[in-house]
Amino acid sequence: MANLLRKPIGSNGLVHDITPKTAGWSYVGFQLYRLTPGQTASGNLGDREAIVVYVEGKGHLNGAGRDWGVLGDRMDVFEKAAPHAVYLPGGSDWSVTATTNLTLAICLAPAMGDYPAAQIGPEGIELTPRGKGTNTRHVNNIAMEARDVAGSLLVTEVFTPAGHWSSYPSHRHDEDDFPRMTYLEETYYHRLNPGQGFGIQRVYTEDGSLDETMAVKSHDVTLVPKGHHPCGAPYGYEMYYLNVMAGPRRNWRFQNDPDHDWIAQRDA
Repeated sequence: MANLLRKPIGSNGLVHDITPKTAGWSYVGFQLYRLTPGQTASGNLGDREAIVVYVEGKGHLNGAGRDWGVLGDRMDVFEKAAPHAVYLPGGSDWSVTATTNLTLAICLAPAMGDYPAAQIGPEGIELTPRGKGTNTRHVNNIAMEARDVAGSLLVTEVFTPAGHWSSYPSHRHDEDDFPRMTYLEETYYHRLNPGQGFGIQRVYTEDGSLDETMAVKSHDVTLVPKGHHPCGAPYGYEMYYLNVMAGPRRNWRFQNDPDHDWIAQRDA
């Protein structure tokens, strides 16, 4: 099993470059850039589609033959405002030049279907509560199933208050058996507030063949190739994560861990 906890490579430029090959799977890719004013990131998507997410900061985007201008108005991710985001189809060239300090996520998956380049955020994204009690968190659904904006990518971001759990009750989506369950690979890009904090993420299967518990810090990425994947924020530290999912079909269907499904049934 590939290493599930990926630390950033430095603090400037391309700090994460996760590909299906380096992750040991077939669909999801994830790049993270941390740029200073005047720095540029660029690429060509080839046979992949992308959703460009302005995690925080501003930058001038050119992509898919179009000048999108300067995007981004969330200067600190923990403002919780809806992010600026742009969908780019397969084959697109793209470049972003930072006009402020900029944290930029490039969410990648195989290009499927015929979807046009489009700005998909902040319009159409509303911060929504989910869960109850210390399972409460707040979600910005950037490009989940209800928004028909991409061929294979599913992208969302979640804010978990201090002392709360998230991606919980434990659930998995690792079988291609629609509509009961869908196979979706997944990455988590984590941030903590205050920035020196840490969170906990566990990735495990019911048979125990995979069972890893990781302490995550700001700018870490975790991989979920299969199994259940809850995470928690300690007292005093708020946690953010950006999820990227993709698989054979663009549907999110999951099953809770039978040991903990009673929580979901009680709170329904």
